Amino acid sequence: MIGRLRGTLVSKQPPWIVLEVGGVGYELEVPMSTLYDLPETGREATLLTHYAIREDTAALYGFLREEERALFRNLQKVSGIGARIALAVLSGVSTQEFARLVREADVAALTRIPGIGKKTAERIVVELRDRVDAGAVATSPGVGRVPSSPQEEAVAALQQLGYKPVEAARLAKNTMQDGDDAEAIIRKALRAALGR
Repeated sequence: MIGRLRGTLVSKQPPWIVLEVGGVGYELEVPMSTLYDLPETGREATLLTHYAIREDTAALYGFLREEERALFRNLQKVSGIGARIALAVLSGVSTQEFARLVREADVAALTRIPGIGKKTAERIVVELRDRVDAGAVATSPGVGRVPSSPQEEAVAALQQLGYKPVEAARLAKNTMQDGDDAEAIIRKALRAALGR
């Protein structure tokens, strides 16, 4: 799987770009939010990627920020939403604004995004509400945003273990003590979750 590419930006023809890496030109489809922030052609760029294989095609999608890639992936878990609509969402609204719309169940605002009707907007609210945390769409740890505290590191690790963002945050907050590193918080949180 291709998770990240760094190379020379050869062309920008929305929504497509070509990034040359080691003599190979990778064609990526990107949301407008990424396209606007890319450097000029001929300059170096680093993109997080999502590689999708379907029965008859393979596609590579590029993102500058981890929260965008996480939202792109989460959106496609909603019934009836594919890559095209997920890119439209990212092109039409920021990840923070999307999180706010989902938390507030603002179906009317969601339907203003191209490709999203009322029923799809309602499914998004129902299916993604628990994936939206206190300020933004929950992101997977790794490339991109780096957790800034032991508590954030612990929350990210608990999410990787399968806990929902809200539950992971609650476990970490309720078990941590001053001076705990991420490993200690995780250990205590897992013990608490198992009732030990």
